[in-house]
Amino acid sequence: MSDPKLPASQPAAPVLKAGPTHDDVPAKPRLMDRVRRELRTRHYSPRTEEAYVFWIRRYIFFHGVRHPIELGASEINVFLTDLAVRGNVAASTQNQALSALLFLYRKVLGIDIGDFGDVVRARKPYRLPIVMTREEVRRVLTHLSGEHWLMASLMYGTGLRLGECITLRVQDLDFSRNQVFVRDGKGRHDRMTMLPQSLKAPLEQHLEGVRRIHDQDVADGFGRVVLPDAIQRKYVSAATDWRWQWVFPQDRRWMNRQTGEQGRHHQDPSLVQRAVAAAVRTAGLGKRASCHTFRHSFATHLLESGHDIRTVQELLGHRSVRTTQIYTHVLNRGPSGVASPADLL
Repeated sequence: MSDPKLPASQPAAPVLKAGPTHDDVPAKPRLMDRVRRELRTRHYSPRTEEAYVFWIRRYIFFHGVRHPIELGASEINVFLTDLAVRGNVAASTQNQALSALLFLYRKVLGIDIGDFGDVVRARKPYRLPIVMTREEVRRVLTHLSGEHWLMASLMYGTGLRLGECITLRVQDLDFSRNQVFVRDGKGRHDRMTMLPQSLKAPLEQHLEGVRRIHDQDVADGFGRVVLPDAIQRKYVSAATDWRWQWVFPQDRRWMNRQTGEQGRHHQDPSLVQRAVAAAVRTAGLGKRASCHTFRHSFATHLLESGHDIRTVQELLGHRSVRTTQIYTHVLNRGPSGVASPADLL
């Protein structure tokens, strides 16, 4: 029996490609991840990032976990008004919440939300800074010791904020020119301030101890420090370089549990705050002084000594001299320099 005749060859059927599966499609970033990415792209500080994320989440939960794209100016108005009326927040707190929501809509979602209408604003009070006298500063410093005394003395002698003090790196101290370089201060601005002569020897002695600890960390295979921006990629060995180390490192090393990498972070600000608060109580001061009071006292005492207000403005890093002018209201030649009529009876 003969084989049946085979049909003429036909063109091969096209091979159908399977469409993209769920695993092939990149997941759309979550809202908070997008917020953090935009903040870091614009080099916002970590503290600002945490504050903005907090207010955006609070805004979302305030409106029943609805997506912000479904909300608008009226919902923002209700939220801000509730903060001022029911929450009784300070004006600066309400402004911070507003800034966070403006960033969310304008920079993350790309939405112009327009006018807010009649938002109930929290009143911004006019407050004078608390200032210690020179004798009170001396009394508080006598009840501090070690690194806490050195940091408090630096804040009073240079006008540094607490955050600027604890993030000082070794290369920021110029002993030959008696200068302190403040990097990436408030508003991401750099500035210079003086290094008190009385603190040069204690600082040098302190850095000798820090150098010994760092050398031992490097010998143990660690000794790395967190670097700003892209320094780590540009200079591979910078993380262990002595110049980039913290002036006030923590006593214990941090450890990355995934990689096993270890290093040292700078001192925690809460430790300094608690030490200063205890010293103020022990000194018996009748005023509510804190770490920032050293900065207020620095500016006031410079003005009392006759230094130009523009010079003080540069040392403090104020954008406007109007901010610095608040210290002229607490000088000795203010109300305390005027004789009361009761004393003339």
